[in-house]
Amino acid sequence: MKNTAESTRRSNRLHEIGQDLDRKMDSIPCGLDPAQTKQQQQQTQAILEYLGASRKDWEDWQWQLAHRIQTTEALTQLFSLTAGALADMQKTAGQFRFAISPYYASLIDPKSPMSNPIGIMSLPDIKELAPAGVLDPSAEECTNPAGNIVRRYPNRVIINITNCCASFCRHCQRKRIIGSQDRMISPNELDASIAYIQEHTEIHDVLITGGDALTLTDGQLRQLLERLRTIPHIDIIRLGSRMPVNLPQRVTEDLAAMLQTFAPIYLNTQFNHPLEVTPEAALACKRLADSGVVLGNQMVLLKGVNDDPYTVQRLNKELLRMRVRPYYMFHAKNVSGTMHFQTSVTEGIRILSHLWGNTSGLSVPRYILSAPGGLGKIELTKDSLCRKQGDGFALTTWEGVPVFIPDN
Repeated sequence: MKNTAESTRRSNRLHEIGQDLDRKMDSIPCGLDPAQTKQQQQQTQAILEYLGASRKDWEDWQWQLAHRIQTTEALTQLFSLTAGALADMQKTAGQFRFAISPYYASLIDPKSPMSNPIGIMSLPDIKELAPAGVLDPSAEECTNPAGNIVRRYPNRVIINITNCCASFCRHCQRKRIIGSQDRMISPNELDASIAYIQEHTEIHDVLITGGDALTLTDGQLRQLLERLRTIPHIDIIRLGSRMPVNLPQRVTEDLAAMLQTFAPIYLNTQFNHPLEVTPEAALACKRLADSGVVLGNQMVLLKGVNDDPYTVQRLNKELLRMRVRPYYMFHAKNVSGTMHFQTSVTEGIRILSHLWGNTSGLSVPRYILSAPGGLGKIELTKDSLCRKQGDGFALTTWEGVPVFIPDN
């Protein structure tokens, strides 16, 4: 028999929880909010005037890439900065290069850039000079058997095709390769990478990344995809790119049509905050999804940016609307120059626990920690809390290797 009274009580309780969730999510700013789009339009105009450019230039991804903001002088013209903040930026930029696409810079609040999530991820910060962390926590240089390959698993490899990005994230896991100038993979390195993949028939999955895979021109990317598609044992080709986030103009109709000819293509991007979800980003994702590209998001959990359950919930809700599947929530790696972004593992599990039940299972990512020494990914769940030992966690890699991870 149906218990109407009990069902009504339960319905009322869920109604209250749902309304509270909506209120809290609505309080998180999003790039689609009218106030944010208005601010972005105003900042776009200010950047265009500073660069002496037109709206036509703005829509040209190669113009955007060529006019990345890379000097502290430009920052003083576009953002409100104190003398102390500027001095700190200059000192930091002397060690870690920065670059921001004009589009991505338009998402930064000009009045309070250092407390804006996009600014925190983009602008040089004196905290980057802290001595903690290591250059290569995933030991990529010890898992590089040929060319510019990274191999950590039996059946898949990475080709690091370039060190170039539209914007250099301050939390970049490959901060060590940014250097002082952009560099594409050499023809010899690329040939050696392709030859290695051809020789190893157990490899079925190739990830093209860098840097950013979509900094390649359409022609360069087409040639690479053609070479990989001629290898009989390659089933999956993935692209790693933040272009839908920090330079959505790159996703042209021509690019989408070209990628469709190499289907199936998987593209994992990295939206970290709802402010990155803009009309331009939505259009880029639409073009890719309409062309058959399968989209996933690999958010990085960052202190002061998205270490809040309602921020992550709002972000993932907006991503699903754009047909981008929340795939991973990465625990920030202990990379030199990025340690100020690290949260505790316990905090990450708290966010993941909130998502279960409070949102669709489609919007619950896998919480991933990269094991030290290039030993691959470890998925963290509520059960990980049961394996806490002292001030950290006793975990095992996919190969069964025991590792201890501090709960920073």
